[in-house]
Amino acid sequence: MSVLVVGTTALDSIKTPKRDNPKLLGGSASHAAVASSFFAPTKLVGVVGEDFPAKYIRLYEKHGLCLKGLERVKGGRTFHWTGEYEVNMNNRQTLETVLGVIEHWQPTLPGDYEETPFVLLANISPQVQHRVLDQMARPRFVVADTMDLWLNIALDEVLRLLKRVDCLVLNDSEARQLTAEDNVVAALPKIHRLGPSHVIIKKGEHGSILSSPKGLFVAPAYPLRKVVDPTGAGDSFVGGLMGYLASRKTGAIEQNLRKALVHGAVVASFCCEGFGLSTTTKVTKADIQKRVKELERIAGL
Repeated sequence: MSVLVVGTTALDSIKTPKRDNPKLLGGSASHAAVASSFFAPTKLVGVVGEDFPAKYIRLYEKHGLCLKGLERVKGGRTFHWTGEYEVNMNNRQTLETVLGVIEHWQPTLPGDYEETPFVLLANISPQVQHRVLDQMARPRFVVADTMDLWLNIALDEVLRLLKRVDCLVLNDSEARQLTAEDNVVAALPKIHRLGPSHVIIKKGEHGSILSSPKGLFVAPAYPLRKVVDPTGAGDSFVGGLMGYLASRKTGAIEQNLRKALVHGAVVASFCCEGFGLSTTTKVTKADIQKRVKELERIAGL
């Protein structure tokens, strides 16, 4: 089965203490769709400007992404984010955000996209996420990602969205922000009451927590000796997770979710080893499977 991914398609300028990397391919949809493509046919829904490099379109095509849902605005400027990391890669600050063509974007899906069974509403404004859901027929499983910005400026729209999705993905600080609970385990029942039957808390290098009707599951992260750039790792995680779920020919979603978290963690580990998508786009399915086996062995899964 296939996955539809909607989110930001961006140019990221990433600064670290050792290197500047101007206008890399980035955005939540880019990272998530490439990650998903390792496992299942993936449809990308996004918008770029006339300044979007042709080499990045070719990179999407290399990964077999369906680009009928990628809108290209003549004369427009692509969403551009500039961020700087400290020596501790857990700390970063946003230096500049240029919304460009994404500011007033209202996506219209190609007709055949409406029947896609797995839908990933990657990090983007909840208004865009709602618009995509409004155009879907009856998806089998809908996952939404969000961030602190939307919880600050569009909370009502986020809360309305939570009643329409099967799974919410957010990090531990966002879970605390949403529920006013300092303990993420205590936060989980409150999030479930807002709508989603499944909740995944991302904890970076410490893995993730899945809360579902079958209880809690703690998934490890793949241990890395060196992190080059964590930008997009969370998007790669949820994209890999969704691609793996869509690839399963047997078993209910609930049965496959735990292994999906492990596969997502592995794809995210490759993302962290290079700037932007530079490493992720070079790995193979065999590379991913090798790390999955290593992670399952380390974690005793």
